[in-house]
Amino acid sequence: MRRTRIATLAGIAIAALALTACNTGTPGGTGDTGATGDAGDGDAALWEVATDFSLEGSPTFDNISERGSVIVGVKNDQPGLGYEDATTGERTGFDVDIARWIAASLGFAEDQIEYQTIPSANREQAIVNGDIDYYVGTYSITDKRKEQISFAGPYFITGQGLLVAADNTDINGPEDLAGKIVCSVTGSTPLQRIRDEFNPGDTVEYDTYSQCVEQLLAGSVDAITTDEAILAGYVAQRPDELKIAGEPFSEERYGVGLAKGDTVLQEHINTLFTDGGDVWQALFDLHLAPAGISGEQPDVDPID
Repeated sequence: MRRTRIATLAGIAIAALALTACNTGTPGGTGDTGATGDAGDGDAALWEVATDFSLEGSPTFDNISERGSVIVGVKNDQPGLGYEDATTGERTGFDVDIARWIAASLGFAEDQIEYQTIPSANREQAIVNGDIDYYVGTYSITDKRKEQISFAGPYFITGQGLLVAADNTDINGPEDLAGKIVCSVTGSTPLQRIRDEFNPGDTVEYDTYSQCVEQLLAGSVDAITTDEAILAGYVAQRPDELKIAGEPFSEERYGVGLAKGDTVLQEHINTLFTDGGDVWQALFDLHLAPAGISGEQPDVDPID
Protein backbone atom coordinates (compact mmCIF):
# COMPACT_ATOMS: atom_id res chain seq x y z
CA MET A 1 0.00 0.00 0.00
CA ARG A 2 1.38 3.41 -0.90
CA ARG A 3 1.73 5.89 1.91
CA THR A 4 0.95 9.59 2.05
CA ARG A 5 3.55 11.63 3.89
CA ILE A 6 3.96 15.25 4.95
CA ALA A 7 6.60 17.33 3.19
CA THR A 8 8.53 20.23 4.72
CA LEU A 9 6.13 22.67 6.37
CA ALA A 10 8.39 25.66 6.94
CA GLY A 11 7.03 28.79 5.34
CA ILE A 12 3.87 27.17 4.00
CA ALA A 13 0.92 29.41 3.18
CA ILE A 14 -2.41 28.24 1.86
CA ALA A 15 -2.82 29.27 -1.77
CA ALA A 16 -5.30 28.34 -4.44
CA LEU A 17 -3.91 26.18 -7.23
CA ALA A 18 -5.05 26.49 -10.80
CA LEU A 19 -6.50 23.16 -11.88
CA THR A 20 -5.50 21.77 -15.21
CA ALA A 21 -8.10 20.74 -17.73
CA CYS A 22 -9.00 17.41 -16.23
CA ASN A 23 -12.57 16.28 -16.80
CA THR A 24 -14.21 12.94 -16.25
CA GLY A 25 -17.52 11.35 -16.96
CA THR A 26 -19.52 9.21 -14.56
CA PRO A 27 -18.69 7.10 -12.64
CA GLY A 28 -15.02 8.04 -12.93
CA GLY A 29 -14.10 7.29 -16.54
CA THR A 30 -12.75 9.90 -18.92
CA GLY A 31 -14.90 11.85 -21.28
CA ASP A 32 -16.30 15.26 -22.18
CA THR A 33 -18.22 17.16 -19.56
CA GLY A 34 -20.47 20.13 -19.31
CA ALA A 35 -20.48 19.36 -15.62
CA THR A 36 -22.47 21.07 -12.97
CA GLY A 37 -20.40 19.40 -10.23
CA ASP A 38 -17.90 21.91 -8.86
CA ALA A 39 -14.57 21.31 -7.18
CA GLY A 40 -14.26 23.48 -4.11
CA ASP A 41 -15.24 27.03 -5.00
CA GLY A 42 -16.09 26.17 -8.59
CA ASP A 43 -12.64 26.75 -10.16
CA ALA A 44 -13.19 23.81 -12.50
CA ALA A 45 -15.85 21.28 -13.32
CA LEU A 46 -14.29 17.88 -12.80
CA TRP A 47 -17.25 15.57 -13.15
CA GLU A 48 -20.68 15.20 -14.62
CA VAL A 49 -23.79 14.69 -12.57
CA ALA A 50 -25.09 11.30 -13.68
CA THR A 51 -28.47 11.23 -15.38
CA ASP A 52 -31.05 8.41 -15.36
CA PHE A 53 -28.88 6.61 -12.85
CA SER A 54 -29.94 3.61 -10.78
CA LEU A 55 -28.16 1.37 -8.30
CA GLU A 56 -30.24 -1.73 -7.85
CA GLY A 57 -29.73 -3.54 -4.58
CA SER A 58 -28.49 -0.58 -2.52
CA PRO A 59 -30.87 0.32 0.32
CA THR A 60 -28.96 3.55 0.84
CA PHE A 61 -29.50 4.61 -2.77
CA ASP A 62 -33.17 3.67 -2.49
CA ASN A 63 -33.48 6.05 0.48
CA ILE A 64 -31.63 8.80 -1.37
CA SER A 65 -33.84 8.42 -4.43
CA GLU A 66 -37.05 8.48 -2.41
CA ARG A 67 -35.91 11.57 -0.53
CA GLY A 68 -34.56 13.34 -3.60
CA SER A 69 -31.38 14.48 -1.87
CA VAL A 70 -28.14 13.17 -0.37
CA ILE A 71 -27.31 13.64 3.32
CA VAL A 72 -23.57 13.55 3.93
CA GLY A 73 -21.73 13.58 7.25
CA VAL A 74 -18.62 15.79 7.23
CA LYS A 75 -16.23 17.78 9.39
CA ASN A 76 -16.28 21.59 9.42
CA ASP A 77 -13.09 22.67 11.21
CA GLN A 78 -10.27 20.96 9.30
CA PRO A 79 -8.58 23.33 6.81
CA GLY A 80 -7.87 21.65 3.48
CA LEU A 81 -10.02 18.63 4.34
CA GLY A 82 -13.43 19.62 5.66
CA TYR A 83 -13.94 23.28 6.46
CA GLU A 84 -16.98 25.55 6.74
CA ASP A 85 -16.57 29.32 6.48
CA ALA A 86 -18.34 30.78 9.49
CA THR A 87 -19.35 33.90 7.56
CA THR A 88 -20.47 32.53 4.21
CA GLY A 89 -21.31 28.94 5.14
CA GLU A 90 -19.24 27.73 2.17
CA ARG A 91 -17.78 24.26 2.62
CA THR A 92 -14.42 23.42 1.11
CA GLY A 93 -11.74 20.76 1.34
CA PHE A 94 -10.56 17.46 -0.07
CA ASP A 95 -13.07 15.37 1.91
CA VAL A 96 -15.96 17.70 1.05
CA ASP A 97 -15.18 17.42 -2.65
CA ILE A 98 -14.87 13.63 -2.39
CA ALA A 99 -18.40 13.70 -0.94
CA ARG A 100 -19.60 15.91 -3.82
CA TRP A 101 -17.96 13.65 -6.39
CA ILE A 102 -19.73 10.61 -4.96
CA ALA A 103 -23.07 12.44 -4.94
CA ALA A 104 -22.62 13.46 -8.58
CA SER A 105 -21.89 9.87 -9.56
CA LEU A 106 -25.24 8.93 -8.00
CA GLY A 107 -27.07 11.63 -9.97
CA PHE A 108 -27.20 14.44 -7.39
CA ALA A 109 -25.86 17.96 -7.86
CA GLU A 110 -24.54 20.34 -5.23
CA ASP A 111 -27.94 21.87 -4.54
CA GLN A 112 -29.25 18.39 -3.73
CA ILE A 113 -26.68 17.71 -1.00
CA GLU A 114 -27.34 18.35 2.69
CA TYR A 115 -24.22 18.46 4.84
CA GLN A 116 -24.33 17.47 8.50
CA THR A 117 -21.37 18.27 10.74
CA ILE A 118 -20.96 15.25 13.00
CA PRO A 119 -18.28 14.90 15.73
CA SER A 120 -15.96 11.91 15.57
CA ALA A 121 -17.60 10.18 18.54
CA ASN A 122 -21.02 10.16 16.84
CA ARG A 123 -20.12 8.95 13.35
CA GLU A 124 -20.97 5.27 13.63
CA GLN A 125 -24.27 5.94 15.35
CA ALA A 126 -25.30 8.47 12.71
CA ILE A 127 -24.71 5.86 9.99
CA VAL A 128 -26.40 3.05 11.93
CA ASN A 129 -29.43 5.26 12.63
CA GLY A 130 -29.73 6.26 8.98
CA ASP A 131 -29.30 9.94 9.86
CA ILE A 132 -26.80 10.27 7.01
CA ASP A 133 -26.28 8.36 3.78
CA TYR A 134 -22.49 8.27 4.00
CA TYR A 135 -19.69 9.97 5.92
CA VAL A 136 -16.55 11.56 4.46
CA GLY A 137 -14.40 13.19 7.11
CA THR A 138 -10.92 11.87 8.00
CA TYR A 139 -12.59 8.59 8.94
CA SER A 140 -9.95 5.94 9.64
CA ILE A 141 -10.85 2.40 8.62
CA THR A 142 -10.57 0.11 11.65
CA ASP A 143 -11.73 -3.42 12.43
CA LYS A 144 -13.68 -2.17 15.45
CA ARG A 145 -15.65 0.32 13.36
CA LYS A 146 -16.27 -2.32 10.70
CA GLU A 147 -18.26 -4.26 13.29
CA GLN A 148 -20.96 -1.58 12.97
CA ILE A 149 -20.54 -0.07 9.51
CA SER A 150 -18.89 -0.66 6.14
CA PHE A 151 -16.20 1.40 4.39
CA ALA A 152 -15.49 2.22 0.77
CA GLY A 153 -11.89 3.05 -0.08
CA PRO A 154 -9.42 3.89 1.26
CA TYR A 155 -9.18 7.10 -0.73
CA PHE A 156 -6.31 8.59 1.30
CA ILE A 157 -3.52 7.41 3.62
CA THR A 158 -1.77 9.48 6.25
CA GLY A 159 -0.17 8.90 9.67
CA GLN A 160 -0.62 10.06 13.25
CA GLY A 161 1.48 13.00 14.36
CA LEU A 162 1.88 15.66 17.04
CA LEU A 163 1.21 19.39 16.81
CA VAL A 164 3.06 21.68 19.21
CA ALA A 165 3.85 25.37 19.61
CA ALA A 166 6.45 26.61 17.12
CA ASP A 167 8.94 27.37 19.91
CA ASN A 168 8.54 24.00 21.64
CA THR A 169 11.83 22.07 21.81
CA ASP A 170 10.81 19.44 24.39
CA ILE A 171 8.51 17.31 22.23
CA ASN A 172 9.97 15.62 19.15
CA GLY A 173 7.84 12.49 19.13
CA PRO A 174 5.39 10.46 21.22
CA GLU A 175 8.18 9.17 23.45
CA ASP A 176 8.55 12.74 24.80
CA LEU A 177 4.98 12.98 26.14
CA ALA A 178 5.70 11.85 29.70
CA GLY A 179 4.32 14.49 32.02
CA LYS A 180 2.77 16.41 29.10
CA ILE A 181 -0.89 17.23 28.47
CA VAL A 182 -2.12 15.94 25.12
CA CYS A 183 -5.35 17.04 23.43
CA SER A 184 -7.47 15.27 20.82
CA VAL A 185 -11.13 14.74 19.97
CA THR A 186 -13.50 12.39 21.71
CA GLY A 187 -13.84 9.05 19.94
CA SER A 188 -10.72 9.41 17.80
CA THR A 189 -8.31 6.59 17.01
CA PRO A 190 -5.23 8.78 17.71
CA LEU A 191 -6.37 9.61 21.24
CA GLN A 192 -6.82 5.96 22.13
CA ARG A 193 -3.43 5.04 20.65
CA ILE A 194 -1.67 7.70 22.75
CA ARG A 195 -3.32 6.32 25.89
CA ASP A 196 -2.63 2.67 25.05
CA GLU A 197 0.90 2.84 23.64
CA PHE A 198 2.56 5.88 25.18
CA ASN A 199 2.75 7.56 28.57
CA PRO A 200 1.28 11.06 28.53
CA GLY A 201 0.96 12.98 31.78
CA ASP A 202 -2.70 13.58 30.96
CA THR A 203 -5.11 13.68 28.05
CA VAL A 204 -8.01 16.03 27.41
CA GLU A 205 -10.86 15.64 24.93
CA TYR A 206 -12.96 18.07 22.92
CA ASP A 207 -15.55 17.67 20.18
CA THR A 208 -13.33 19.36 17.56
CA TYR A 209 -9.64 19.81 16.82
CA SER A 210 -10.08 23.56 16.51
CA GLN A 211 -10.91 23.59 20.23
CA CYS A 212 -7.65 21.74 20.88
CA VAL A 213 -5.78 24.34 18.81
CA GLU A 214 -7.25 27.11 20.95
CA GLN A 215 -6.04 25.30 24.08
CA LEU A 216 -2.57 24.79 22.60
CA LEU A 217 -2.22 28.45 21.64
CA ALA A 218 -3.37 29.43 25.14
CA GLY A 219 -0.73 27.18 26.71
CA SER A 220 -3.31 24.96 28.42
CA VAL A 221 -2.10 21.79 26.64
CA ASP A 222 1.36 20.80 25.40
CA ALA A 223 0.48 18.94 22.22
CA ILE A 224 -2.35 17.88 19.94
CA THR A 225 -2.41 14.46 18.36
CA THR A 226 -4.26 13.37 15.25
CA ASP A 227 -3.48 12.59 11.62
CA GLU A 228 -0.74 14.67 10.01
CA ALA A 229 -3.03 15.59 7.12
CA ILE A 230 -5.25 17.40 9.63
CA LEU A 231 -2.38 18.96 11.54
CA ALA A 232 -0.75 20.30 8.37
CA GLY A 233 -3.82 22.43 7.68
CA TYR A 234 -3.50 24.17 11.03
CA VAL A 235 0.24 24.73 10.51
CA ALA A 236 -0.52 26.25 7.11
CA GLN A 237 -2.91 28.70 8.80
CA ARG A 238 -0.46 29.64 11.59
CA PRO A 239 3.09 28.81 10.44
CA ASP A 240 4.66 31.21 12.97
CA GLU A 241 2.81 29.71 15.93
CA LEU A 242 2.51 25.97 15.25
CA LYS A 243 4.65 23.11 13.96
CA ILE A 244 4.54 19.33 13.58
CA ALA A 245 6.89 17.52 15.96
CA GLY A 246 8.79 14.52 14.61
CA GLU A 247 7.68 11.85 12.16
CA PRO A 248 4.36 10.00 11.80
CA PHE A 249 3.99 6.95 14.03
CA SER A 250 1.01 5.12 12.55
CA GLU A 251 -0.84 4.52 9.30
CA GLU A 252 -4.35 5.93 9.00
CA ARG A 253 -6.44 4.86 6.02
CA TYR A 254 -9.39 7.15 5.31
CA GLY A 255 -12.57 5.55 4.04
CA VAL A 256 -16.14 6.53 3.26
CA GLY A 257 -18.43 5.32 6.04
CA LEU A 258 -21.54 3.46 4.81
CA ALA A 259 -24.40 1.41 6.19
CA LYS A 260 -23.09 -2.04 7.05
CA GLY A 261 -23.64 -4.59 4.32
CA ASP A 262 -24.48 -2.13 1.50
CA THR A 263 -21.96 -3.80 -0.79
CA VAL A 264 -23.62 -2.40 -3.93
CA LEU A 265 -22.91 1.20 -2.92
CA GLN A 266 -19.53 0.17 -1.56
CA GLU A 267 -18.54 -1.34 -4.92
CA HIS A 268 -19.87 1.68 -6.80
CA ILE A 269 -17.72 4.10 -4.78
CA ASN A 270 -14.67 1.85 -5.04
CA THR A 271 -15.09 1.79 -8.82
CA LEU A 272 -15.40 5.57 -8.82
CA PHE A 273 -12.08 5.87 -6.99
CA THR A 274 -10.35 3.24 -9.11
CA ASP A 275 -11.41 4.75 -12.43
CA GLY A 276 -11.20 8.40 -11.39
CA GLY A 277 -7.51 8.93 -10.78
CA ASP A 278 -7.43 12.22 -12.66
CA VAL A 279 -10.19 13.65 -10.49
CA TRP A 280 -8.48 12.42 -7.32
CA GLN A 281 -5.19 14.03 -8.34
CA ALA A 282 -6.83 17.34 -9.23
CA LEU A 283 -8.57 17.47 -5.84
CA PHE A 284 -5.37 16.52 -4.04
CA ASP A 285 -3.42 19.25 -5.85
CA LEU A 286 -6.10 21.82 -5.06
CA HIS A 287 -6.66 21.11 -1.39
CA LEU A 288 -3.73 19.23 0.16
CA ALA A 289 -0.56 20.01 -1.79
CA PRO A 290 -0.58 23.69 -0.71
CA ALA A 291 -0.40 22.57 2.94
CA GLY A 292 2.83 20.65 2.29
CA ILE A 293 1.34 17.18 1.83
CA SER A 294 2.65 14.79 -0.79
CA GLY A 295 1.21 11.41 -1.73
CA GLU A 296 -0.40 9.10 -4.23
CA GLN A 297 -3.89 7.70 -4.56
CA PRO A 298 -4.08 4.36 -2.71
CA ASP A 299 -5.60 1.17 -4.05
CA VAL A 300 -9.05 0.38 -2.68
CA ASP A 301 -9.63 -2.57 -0.38
CA PRO A 302 -11.45 -5.68 -1.58
CA ILE A 303 -15.04 -6.04 -0.43
CA ASP A 304 -15.26 -8.07 2.79
